[in-house]
Amino acid sequence: MLLGATALAAFAGRDSGIAREVLTGPFEAQVLRVIDGDTLRVRTRIWLGTDVEINVRIDGVDAPELRGRCAAERRLADAARDALTALIDGNPVLLHDVRYGKYAGRVVARVTVAGGADAAMALVARGLARRYTGRARGKWCGA
Repeated sequence: MLLGATALAAFAGRDSGIAREVLTGPFEAQVLRVIDGDTLRVRTRIWLGTDVEINVRIDGVDAPELRGRCAAERRLADAARDALTALIDGNPVLLHDVRYGKYAGRVVARVTVAGGADAAMALVARGLARRYTGRARGKWCGA
C-alpha cells in the first residue's frame, strides 16, 4: 500500500493538532530523486505493509535555489544537487527526528547516508550549503 503526503501528515500528527510531534527513527528510506541540494523524494516504510513516498527537507541546512536570483546561485544549486546525489550514491538513507514541515506537504528530517555521514554537514563542509536554524535565509547573490 502506498500513501501520499496527506496520509503521512496525518500519521505525523498534523491533522490531529500535534504538528510538533517528532518521530525519532531512524527510518530507512530509498531515495527516489534528489530534488535539489536540501530536498529529497523518498520511499519509506512507516508501518507493516505501508510505504510512503514524500519529500524530505534536510534539517539544519539551506542550499542555493535551482531557480535562484543570479547565475552564480544557480550554478551553486546545481553543484549542491550533484554533490548530494554523489553522497547518496544510490544507497538508502536514514531519516532521524522526522517532523512535519511548514511548506509543500513535506517533512523535515536529519538525513544520514551510508557510512553514517550527516548529509547537511557534508554539504556545508564543501561550501555548497549553509547552516539553517529557521531564521531568514541568507542571500547567495551579491548585495
